[in-house]
Amino acid sequence: MHTAPEGCTPAAAAKTTASVCCYCGTGCGVLIRSQGQRILSVEGDPAHPSSQGRLCSKGRTLAETVRRDGQSRVLHAQWRAGKDQPLSDIALEDALDIAAGKLAETIMEHGPDAVGFYLSGQLLTEDYAVFNKLARALVGTNNIDTNSRLCMSSAVAGYKLTLGADAPPACYDDLDHADTVLIAGSNMAYTHPVLFRRLEAAKAGRPDMKIVVVDPRRSETCSLADLHLAIAPGSDVALFHAMLNVMVWDGLIDRDYIERHTEGFDALKQRIHEFTPRAAQDVCGIPAADIVRCAHWFGTAKAALSLYTMGLNQSSSGTAKNAALIHLHLATGQIGRPGAGPFSLTGQPNAMGGREAGGMATLLPGHRDPADATHRAEAARLWRVDSLPAAPGLTALDMFDAVLQGKIRVLWIGATNPAQSMPDQAKVRAALRKAELVIVQEAFADTETLAYADLVLPAATWPEKSGTVTNSERRISRVRAAMEPPGDAQADWKLACAVARKLADRIAPPKRMLFDYLDEARIFDEHARFTKDRDLDYSALNHAVLDASGPQQWPYRVPTRGPVRLYADGVFPTPSGRARFFDTGYAPVAESVSAHYPLRLTTGRLRDHWHTLSRTGLVPALTRHVEEPFVHLHPEDMRRYKIQDGALVKIRTRRGHLIVPAQDDPGLKPGHAFLPMHWGSGFIAGDGVNALTSGARDPISHQPELKHSAAGVEALQYAWHAGAWVQGSYPVLRRQLASWLHRFPYAVLVPTAIGGEGVRLRLASPGPPSPAILTQLAGDLGLDSADLAFDDPARGVLRRILRLDGRIKAYLLAGDIRAGEALLHWADTGQAPANVGHALMGRSGPVVRARIVCSCAGVSAAAIQSAIDAGENLEQMKASLQCGVGCGSCLPQIKSMIQDANLKELQA
Repeated sequence: MHTAPEGCTPAAAAKTTASVCCYCGTGCGVLIRSQGQRILSVEGDPAHPSSQGRLCSKGRTLAETVRRDGQSRVLHAQWRAGKDQPLSDIALEDALDIAAGKLAETIMEHGPDAVGFYLSGQLLTEDYAVFNKLARALVGTNNIDTNSRLCMSSAVAGYKLTLGADAPPACYDDLDHADTVLIAGSNMAYTHPVLFRRLEAAKAGRPDMKIVVVDPRRSETCSLADLHLAIAPGSDVALFHAMLNVMVWDGLIDRDYIERHTEGFDALKQRIHEFTPRAAQDVCGIPAADIVRCAHWFGTAKAALSLYTMGLNQSSSGTAKNAALIHLHLATGQIGRPGAGPFSLTGQPNAMGGREAGGMATLLPGHRDPADATHRAEAARLWRVDSLPAAPGLTALDMFDAVLQGKIRVLWIGATNPAQSMPDQAKVRAALRKAELVIVQEAFADTETLAYADLVLPAATWPEKSGTVTNSERRISRVRAAMEPPGDAQADWKLACAVARKLADRIAPPKRMLFDYLDEARIFDEHARFTKDRDLDYSALNHAVLDASGPQQWPYRVPTRGPVRLYADGVFPTPSGRARFFDTGYAPVAESVSAHYPLRLTTGRLRDHWHTLSRTGLVPALTRHVEEPFVHLHPEDMRRYKIQDGALVKIRTRRGHLIVPAQDDPGLKPGHAFLPMHWGSGFIAGDGVNALTSGARDPISHQPELKHSAAGVEALQYAWHAGAWVQGSYPVLRRQLASWLHRFPYAVLVPTAIGGEGVRLRLASPGPPSPAILTQLAGDLGLDSADLAFDDPARGVLRRILRLDGRIKAYLLAGDIRAGEALLHWADTGQAPANVGHALMGRSGPVVRARIVCSCAGVSAAAIQSAIDAGENLEQMKASLQCGVGCGSCLPQIKSMIQDANLKELQA
């Protein structure tokens, strides 16, 4: 449990509010302790069935993300009349009028499809329901999509093609009952750490459980694996077809289940004949014997469970990958019973709720299809309008393409940050610049997309909002507000309704009443009616039931805390009632490596961060594990390209380049590279990590291939480097120093917990900047009047320190950065060097600064290594150092350190 740094109002009574964490799709319950408009602490809710009191490092620090100042939050509406003008605060009512007026003008002049809505899995179901109604029933367009297109749309398509509906059939309880667990394309130790802890516990209780991890990288999840299949990127379909080939030939399929409950198997059986283990070995780059072993474990298991996420989804063949994995379950009857089933782990907190509400171009509420005239008529009747638009809506990437083509003129972006998160950033940013009006509905003040906004609407965020979310196991939970939004900020649904009423007055006055909701509960009631008699039916559910009985899974009939598994009767929501085998072949990744682009680049998450850092960036302590951006390369590639560990490199693809330090990573295969996805142009020079990624997309799901790009790398020999550290408010300092990200080819500005809250700035260039630029840099850092200074501006050298009461408060090392680690050690520990002058000149002895492994207890790698060297095992270290006893996210790394030590001992 972490407490907020701010104080509280003594007159207000403390209260505890039960809610849900706002990060991943695990849907962990939280207890928010607050007093007035202050959050005192956040801890896990033991009564929530999904998480049972557990939280990860991000969830445990939620209290520290709650900031209400104008540097961190969007407190007021903002507007600029021209693209060349700055944003200025305006009254919220005026902003709503501008939005409605421009929307009405665009619709009347260019038609409803000149408007596009791009939303987020961060929204609550009630927010989604209102936006969807606004887009389709009032504006009259199907151009409404969400960033779930970037993470879950292939999972949706895979489920629909095979099982008939977007409905994960398994539950979290199945982690406790599975005999074999196949984890494919997921580093769940980092992406879904609470579920990984539960899997660890299940494995500890039943050591015979077999765990297979399919991932090109040896990720932290492999710490639990009995078998790691380090396949070539994108070759999942070949692997799963080969596994099915083995199961067929070795008699491990359930022919009775196939005959009674499925269709299409014969065609797929013919397809997989060519996918022998030997053939798949050549495609996947793994031993045929390992493919056979995995197939036997799966085929002979009493209960086989698969867990998968972005490695399968973010692919130009993501739908095929999902379907091929689901085939393994259908062919063996491993579905609809305890411990079994294909279980897609949702990325965002309410990606599933958004899909239930129809918040994607390819969906209508209640799992309906906008291409189906009957479904459109049903939705129109429930919304009490005459009809809904029939023209297909544009999905996320297509929507931005349409802006560049002049087809979409107004973009309304809600609770997402496409100027960092979408692939092929050059194209995305060009679209944002071209749009006639970009409305950005946002809570956080420094997201990259705000730089392109013409109109900003101030949104409430966690823990200021009330409504519902649905997690990975189809469990609907109540999100409850613990405080009022700051400034003029309002709940997303309220802002959408306010614009909708004003827009209706201009284009369809009778529809104004469609957006007169008293509260979130009324919106949910209307939305729940859309689910009646559908596969997800929870029409009998409402806020009152959730408040009285706790979170509930769908399909919902009566309140229950037991797991609800789907398809136990072998009946599927398809026209025939049978599950379908999807006859699909293998297609390689969209972009091949070449002499100029010889590396296979993939992206993924860090342990303690979330998406584009708009929230986790407000907790500097979460940067202690990984302090800045690095590109990971195999040691062989480091040698091949003559790159030293920590040296700057240019990593480039066919779309752009990025300059970052390199870090050797033996968990990669030679020829592979890995970049954390979180770093955008608000933290590094250039357009961010997604300047490199590909917009190639799956033909069915339209999901982009974020997990693979052909890349090249080259070592840089920059002659001039600078490093600075300043203690103070991160949001304030970030704004103060942001311009420096645009002035050097290499620049990094990141939050830090070294010495308390602050920032670190790193710069580099081929040659030294002018003395005038150095003077300006020192001034922006507050070091124009430093306590200690050793300067030689003509040579690009400035070395300055600012102290207060014997403690360092800021430093700048420009042109000579040898003292960097010594000064950071001083800032971190308060222990000044014996000779500060010598340290500043880089003449003191080498300093090894503590690198944090356990964020919860602040335990360093050095402390853990010392305990290992002293003979302590994991349980002893938990007791002596308190590492691994909080969220437990550090345990895979600690176990890896223990394994490395044991291996060295054996080799000695």
